[in-house]
Amino acid sequence: MNTPAIFLVDNGSLRPAATFALRQLAEILSHKTGRGIEAVSLLHSHKIPSDQLGGQPATIVKRRMRELIAAGQREFVILPLFLGPSLAITEYLPEIADELRQDCADLVVKIAAPVAGGNVEHPDVRLARMLAHHIQTHLQDGSDHKIALVDHGTPFKPVNTLRDAVARQLATQLGRPVQPCSMERREGADYAFNDPLLEHLASVDGFAGSDLVLSMFFLLPGRHAGEGGDVAEITAGLVQRGDVRSVQISPLLGEHPLLIDILCDRLHEVL
Repeated sequence: MNTPAIFLVDNGSLRPAATFALRQLAEILSHKTGRGIEAVSLLHSHKIPSDQLGGQPATIVKRRMRELIAAGQREFVILPLFLGPSLAITEYLPEIADELRQDCADLVVKIAAPVAGGNVEHPDVRLARMLAHHIQTHLQDGSDHKIALVDHGTPFKPVNTLRDAVARQLATQLGRPVQPCSMERREGADYAFNDPLLEHLASVDGFAGSDLVLSMFFLLPGRHAGEGGDVAEITAGLVQRGDVRSVQISPLLGEHPLLIDILCDRLHEVL
């Protein structure tokens, strides 16, 4: 097999909506690039019953690579559907490649840059443009909404640096302040860079009792983002407690058409 197998890889989720969204992106990318691009998760998704996925079971990177290696495939391209340089990309994927290479010495695995690109301090500005487009409809009535950019939270400082850089770019796009925050974080002072947490946003100057517009720094729906996810639950709690007056939540980045252009660029770079 002379052409590389190309995987569009997300972290994976136990929720079928995430797999369906990943598959849709892979299909659009395949049509746009003229290459076969397969939706494959890093973890978790293979545990979803296939009858919840239209009869087509999901698969994970290590399993799918083993299957294709057994069929003679030797070159792989991993296109990460990750916003920044998560440890899943910088450590776990290379570990998988090294493990498989022990039984397949001629294995070639190329890993593309994440969605934001290779520089966490100067990320691809198209992300901020996408976020701005998603929330501008909530800001056109002239009211004094407060804006927060929320991500999952991370134990890895470069990912947090990326989030904060995008928040600054978004503020420039909108011409108004944007407060970065995290959905959750690990305990301890070593992870305080994630603060403030979304649930404590009312403690930030000016946010108590405000009308909040929440910009979602998430790509796909799952346990955390999307309908019924953790972010929706936390924001409902903010309103119920009276911490804020109202919350409007933006669509996810995976729903914006500009994401396809970014992914095409990342694929072109690695090829």
